[in-house]
Amino acid sequence: MVKLTPEQQAIVVAAEPEIFRPVPGGWGKGGSTNVRLAKADPATLRSALTMAWDNLAAKPAAKPRAAKRA
Repeated sequence: MVKLTPEQQAIVVAAEPEIFRPVPGGWGKGGSTNVRLAKADPATLRSALTMAWDNLAAKPAAKPRAAKRA
């Protein structure tokens, strides 16, 4: 499974429906995409993994929580 944007998911599913398909339910609507590894060639898999990584790397880091006082 790779986490893509809904737009990226639509592109990869349309281009390679034998390799990519949305995860069933709400997660799939958000971009979670199943990958059939047995059918994926290395270049296609690398591309999907790079997109997923770039999506996460582009997000700012979460703010640290304030410590609770005892």
